[in-house]
Amino acid sequence: MLLAIDTSSGTSVAVVDRDAGVLSEVVEADTMRHAEVIGTLIREALDLSGVPVSALSGVVAGMGPGPFTGLRVGIAAAKAFAIGAGRPLVPVVSHDAIAAERFAAGQEGPLLVVTDARRRERYWTAYSGVDELGLPIRLDGPGLGKPDELPHSGIARVDATVVSAGRLGMIAEIRYANKRPFDADEPLYLRSPDVTLSAGPKRVSA
Repeated sequence: MLLAIDTSSGTSVAVVDRDAGVLSEVVEADTMRHAEVIGTLIREALDLSGVPVSALSGVVAGMGPGPFTGLRVGIAAAKAFAIGAGRPLVPVVSHDAIAAERFAAGQEGPLLVVTDARRRERYWTAYSGVDELGLPIRLDGPGLGKPDELPHSGIARVDATVVSAGRLGMIAEIRYANKRPFDADEPLYLRSPDVTLSAGPKRVSA
């Protein structure tokens, strides 16, 4: 069983089992409350599932793409929980969960997944379909662009506001069960954070 956490858009936390599926999932769609709600959602997801921490085999972290401030909250929470529980961290690209959900709902053919990157920009990832296990196949991306300059305009598009941690966790379960590689433990910010380093103290003249 896995605890899955994603804060690339809203905040989503789930507990999943390879055989039983999604045991619990709690979501906060507000993209400005990641740090405020993450601890509560983790506790709620565990309580609703009835799964003790000792029964977890790993912690899944959605690696984005996502804005710097929000995304790092989820990744930091996942890493801290994994260390505290003595379990491995399992990185998964967040857009894969959106694509997997859409394909499972009947989407046929290529798909462009799009999420809000703020600053009047969008994150995108193109998928060609799913493999024999139902895992989405990335065709291009993840990338970052202006809304009217996104690539692959000729394929179906889905604009998502929340990534399902439940679906993210099931992707990790399928990959593990079939000895598929996990994604890199590298956050996909795709641009610099909205802060700049100080140039040092200002000189004060008399």
